[in-house]
Amino acid sequence: MSKRTEPGPVPRDRARCVVGHGRRAHCFDAGMGELLLVRHGETAWSKSGQHTGRTDLPLTAYGERQAAALAPVLARRTLVAAFSSPLVRAWRTAELAGMSPRLDQDLVEWDNGEYESLTTLQIRARRTGWWLWADGAPGGEDAEQVGERCARTIARVAPLLEQGDVALFGHGHSLCALAAVWVGLPAHRGGILKMDAASLGTLGAYHDHRAITSWNDVTAYPAEHQP
Repeated sequence: MSKRTEPGPVPRDRARCVVGHGRRAHCFDAGMGELLLVRHGETAWSKSGQHTGRTDLPLTAYGERQAAALAPVLARRTLVAAFSSPLVRAWRTAELAGMSPRLDQDLVEWDNGEYESLTTLQIRARRTGWWLWADGAPGGEDAEQVGERCARTIARVAPLLEQGDVALFGHGHSLCALAAVWVGLPAHRGGILKMDAASLGTLGAYHDHRAITSWNDVTAYPAEHQP
């Protein structure tokens, strides 16, 4: 991964410390890095719309091409670290994108419990009006539990942003929750976000406040398929 000279302390007249999710404050200014959120490439279940939590599915052949297409995009960034969920669809995406990530157990996908492998329509046939972000999953996690994991990841990686960008390879629901927590919202507010397979999002700052600076970028998709 590319390196750059570590900057000195941020002058207090240029940046203000902001606190997120009860954690230690970190200061931001235009010279600091961004968090790059990368959802894994396509799997058989992401293609069919089945909820995939802890089931360790591989990428499809197209998912591998999606992941490889991310390599030149990430190569243009000043990446100082990369972290991945331990599930194969995430770390294989990182590998194919040219990264050697450290594993972060807190980046694992939302535990769907009894609803694992079901589509939303199948779940709503059992439970009218069900919505993962509000209702959670029996035998699995609720949004608050996912948010606690996201906050731990943010607390670990935020200090690294003083040196450059940090990439996080993970999953659709948990990365949307992490984006919400980053900007100081409850994790369940991540339900307003959509994150396609192999898409990119960036978290940084706007006028020294934490911000979502881009979202669901799929411009790196292989030419054979554009959404």
